[in-house]
Amino acid sequence: MSDLRVEYPGAGAGTGPGAATGRGAGTGPGAATGPQPTNRRGRPKPRRFLRRFVRLAVTAVLLAVFPFILLVRGGVFAYQQWGLGAWSSLAVSTAATALLLACYAWAASRRLGAGKWLRKFAIRIAGLGAAAFVLYSLVVIAGGNVKSEKVRAEYSALHPLLRMGVSVFVLADADAVITDADRTPDFYARAGLPANESSLHFRQDDGFVHALDLRTINRPEWRNLTAELAFRSMGFHTLRHVGTADHLHVSLRLPG
Repeated sequence: MSDLRVEYPGAGAGTGPGAATGRGAGTGPGAATGPQPTNRRGRPKPRRFLRRFVRLAVTAVLLAVFPFILLVRGGVFAYQQWGLGAWSSLAVSTAATALLLACYAWAASRRLGAGKWLRKFAIRIAGLGAAAFVLYSLVVIAGGNVKSEKVRAEYSALHPLLRMGVSVFVLADADAVITDADRTPDFYARAGLPANESSLHFRQDDGFVHALDLRTINRPEWRNLTAELAFRSMGFHTLRHVGTADHLHVSLRLPG
């Protein structure tokens, strides 16, 4: 008679000698030799949350500011580098901004799971919003943002891109004040100053005034510095100087 026997593991096989050699479920020494999963719960949650919050905040600010920079600086680039006229340059930058906002609307509506009809509606609203802002900026300047009614009446004489720059800046600094825009030789005579025939405060060949002055007196210096940096970022030339009074001179240089 043969002595061959077949043994079947029972319910407690995982705790037998075989488990200790790494052949079972594995709590013995053999199981400890394999790669162990990284314990990510050990990371401090507040620090990780803060990093994520800062990253999202910076991204949101950049996405919000970029369309305004594109609207103004894009127009200045088209005017100075491509030699386009005042209205053509503004039209190009407005179209580019409307397209960018349409992309924003499309991406946001798709991420939110909006339907096809709602997505098209959001894209159209974004494009119309850009056009509405441009039209509003060309015509309207709040009374609190000009020194006098005379300066307010001169607003329409400013180059369209300068008006765009002022409107964008006023969104961030509602207390900004234009102290001067359109000038004539009589202005310099009354102020006892020699008339500068090359001044961009005079109407240029395109019929627009290419310079304005912003108030700097009784304003914190950091705000004056911010104003200077903001207009430079939009492509304008700035100069802080004392003529009849301390002010920030902002100008749009001619092409070429």
